[in-house]
Amino acid sequence: MFRHPSLNFLRRASLAGAALAFAAVFGLPHGGAQSASVSSAPDRAHMEEILRGLNRGHSVGQVAVSPDGKYLAWIQGEHEGAEILLAPLNDLAKTRRVTAAAKPDEHCSENGITWEPDAKALAFFSDCASPGAQVDLYLAPLDGGSARRLTALQGYVHEPAFSPDGSKIAFLYVEGATRRAGALAAMKPPAGVIGEDGVEIQHVAVAAVRAATPAAPSLATPANLHVYEFDWSPDSKALAYVAANPPGENNWWVAKLYTQTLGGEAKAILAPAEVSGPLHRLQIAAPRWSPDSKAIAFIGGLMSDQGSTGGDVWIVSSTGGRPHDLTAQRPTSPAWVEWDGNEHLYVSELSGGNSQLTRLSLSGDRTGESVSATASPAVFNIPGDIGDGRMKMSLSSPADRSLFVFRSSTFGRAPELYEARTGAAPTSGLEGVTQLSHINDGVEAGWGKSVSLSWKSDNFQVQGWLMLPKDYDPSKKYPLIVEVHGGPSSAVVGHWGGGGGLSPNAFSALGYFVLQPNPRGSYGQGEAFTQANVKDFGYGDLRDILAGVDTVLARYPVDAKRVGLTGWSYGGFMTMFAVTQTDRFKAAVAGAGISNWQSYYGENSIDQWMTPFFGASVYDDPAVYAKSSAINFIKKVQTPTLAVVGDRDGECPAPQSYEFWHALRDQHVPTQLVIYPNEGHGFVDPVHRRDVMERAVEWFAQYMPPAS
Repeated sequence: MFRHPSLNFLRRASLAGAALAFAAVFGLPHGGAQSASVSSAPDRAHMEEILRGLNRGHSVGQVAVSPDGKYLAWIQGEHEGAEILLAPLNDLAKTRRVTAAAKPDEHCSENGITWEPDAKALAFFSDCASPGAQVDLYLAPLDGGSARRLTALQGYVHEPAFSPDGSKIAFLYVEGATRRAGALAAMKPPAGVIGEDGVEIQHVAVAAVRAATPAAPSLATPANLHVYEFDWSPDSKALAYVAANPPGENNWWVAKLYTQTLGGEAKAILAPAEVSGPLHRLQIAAPRWSPDSKAIAFIGGLMSDQGSTGGDVWIVSSTGGRPHDLTAQRPTSPAWVEWDGNEHLYVSELSGGNSQLTRLSLSGDRTGESVSATASPAVFNIPGDIGDGRMKMSLSSPADRSLFVFRSSTFGRAPELYEARTGAAPTSGLEGVTQLSHINDGVEAGWGKSVSLSWKSDNFQVQGWLMLPKDYDPSKKYPLIVEVHGGPSSAVVGHWGGGGGLSPNAFSALGYFVLQPNPRGSYGQGEAFTQANVKDFGYGDLRDILAGVDTVLARYPVDAKRVGLTGWSYGGFMTMFAVTQTDRFKAAVAGAGISNWQSYYGENSIDQWMTPFFGASVYDDPAVYAKSSAINFIKKVQTPTLAVVGDRDGECPAPQSYEFWHALRDQHVPTQLVIYPNEGHGFVDPVHRRDVMERAVEWFAQYMPPAS
């Protein structure tokens, strides 16, 4: 459910006027905190230099190989500087720009690339017709001719996909949108009839490729269904999609799988809430229609957020019926699937803290009880992130699945484009796949090295990442910051840089060890591990984290009296709860946390997510919510804690942080609360993201300085 800033906030005129700034900062630290020395805080110029260097190098966005395997298109750069580039797959030096711009020096915002099935054209979204405002769909021929505008849109769009016959392009569309779709975006200020007025619904829209003039698309899915993900049928006449009744940000956790002939009625072929067995009341994602149209594969499991996918690979008849788990008991977390003929599936999955691609071979009746699957050795296994920029861990391949193309990075290597051949021997590490691009040659990390650690906790073997301080000297003693990821159904995977906020890279650059654990509840070790903290938030998962701290203390020169804790969302909850259970942490920073699950149930915009994790609503079983609520143990807190949150966060609303701060202030525990204007659960304003990090750095420096 949850993913993904110094008192000098008041003196930053760029953030807000004096009145807004006054409203945004609460609670100067009480007692000793106010008089504590901040002389150990890092030099501001040095900190600014570190923060500027977090994203050194060039960013790489979406990547897409042509259906014939001959060309590669990708997005390089970010925001206004992003460009769509095209080159032969075997010679990326022969690069040219693809754009809807009329002049070579004109730049538009362009993204969302998709290849025509015959590989003769590339479609993409561009705002060239309305610079800085609305994007539309364009089609650019491969021969270098001018891009042609296909649509006249008014709203939020993403995820374009050509129909297999090349005659249509479907995409997700919120007509008349006032915000990005999804629970991570800032919610509208409450007004009118709550839950009824101004509800925005995401549809699958379809645009004709051969239209003579730009036109409004047709809405292919029903008015009363909010669609999250979709796939074309092989004959281009129907869609499969995951959808739920609006509001969409709340009901993804109870979404169903639908099929629908274009122009026909939607048919729900799978409702997890209504099936028996291990998929009961869990979540579904990434539907993919088999080439013969008889079956649909998808990912099913316990998931925290739409888009943060993990679980098992399931299959169901395209006409409905009982779903079957193809990867039960597999100690990995599949996130994305792609058919290779009717008897094989390629699967991207997390294995421990690594990303890998595996091929499943199906046997038996794919739509009946006898279906089963066996996994081949991984095509590759990489200690970093992978993806083509569409869905989580999705990869791009030509029609014959002879290769997969993706972008990848690790904690120590900047992003580049890579190719993996499916007929080659299994490989491990980035050295085992072919590097296609050299966008970031010579770019070096400005932080310390990372190592993968594992440790025993209860009956689990837990994995995590330890980032060493920059210029690490084993003869010195260092402080440690533990950063807990959001989710809880998520995982820390090696990746380059950090966009601000609570950045482990910045902490490392400033002289801290940083432990990023993947405790029970995380992806990477199978569905049983992911579900191991159900109805147990803050207990088994905290034991896993503390066992990880003990492992670091035993192996590295860390000062046990200078260990801090931080995290965002679920990590923010764990920060708030952990300081009520242990005094091992000398300072804490809670980002978008949850302090009281009972009051939270009635405050958030996504209450449907809670039942799979708590087993019942708060009204049916208040005790299970109470036992994991930090507010019920607040008198045990001694740890100085900073809390930060956005004022329009619908996932972890600001009152949760306010309640925690208020309680700590009442107990005379050093604390501070900062509320950021116009921010949702995932901060988007770079000034705010930077401010979060600066505040966190100064908070930790005040109570557990990096100097030995």
